[in-house]
Amino acid sequence: MTTTLSRIELAQQIAAAIPDGSFVNLGIGAPTLVANYLPADLEIILHTENGMLGMGPAPEADRVDPDLINAGKQAVTALPGAAYFHQADSFAMMRGGHLDVCVLGAFQVAENGDLANWSTGAPGAIPAVGGAMDLAIGAKQVYVMTDLLTKKGESKLVAACSYPLTGVGCVSRVYTDHAVFDVTPDGFAVRELYGDNTLEILTSLTGLTLVDATASATTSAAANDAEGH
Repeated sequence: MTTTLSRIELAQQIAAAIPDGSFVNLGIGAPTLVANYLPADLEIILHTENGMLGMGPAPEADRVDPDLINAGKQAVTALPGAAYFHQADSFAMMRGGHLDVCVLGAFQVAENGDLANWSTGAPGAIPAVGGAMDLAIGAKQVYVMTDLLTKKGESKLVAACSYPLTGVGCVSRVYTDHAVFDVTPDGFAVRELYGDNTLEILTSLTGLTLVDATASATTSAAANDAEGH
């Protein structure tokens, strides 16, 4: 048995890692949870591809506005100063490189940063690409939020994707329920381990050669703390 984070704990991890001043898109599904845990003292502007900048967290049950939804048709809130615009303008923001970070789910992530998240290619599978291809290529940093393993116990981190690709070489970092991985020229580098997970356990679960970057990530975090970031 290995330590795993819940979806909410993982969303909190990602929310804490997004830099102040970022323009961010949260993909459909679990990534939308990140909106509920962004630090209140930071200015992080959320974009949703159906046409809004300034999206807030999910509303209380008695304050749902059925006309105020994100791209996944989930009820959201609008923060003071929020702006609405045509979907074509929204996609121009995505494709034009105006988003600093996007957070997407994944079926597979390859060690060269390739992403597959819209179809398994299985007969009868429902394709659901949405704006993911535009986000994967247009955002400056692509974070993936996913379980490390499928329900069958197969690793979602792979040497090469076997499913149809969403984007080529686009992923910067993968937040899984076991650990955080950076995509590097040398493959996946483990920057943070959760609980009793070890590099050896992750190597066994993924079948990949992993780089130990936990020490450098800790040093970087300490330096940022010392500088007041």
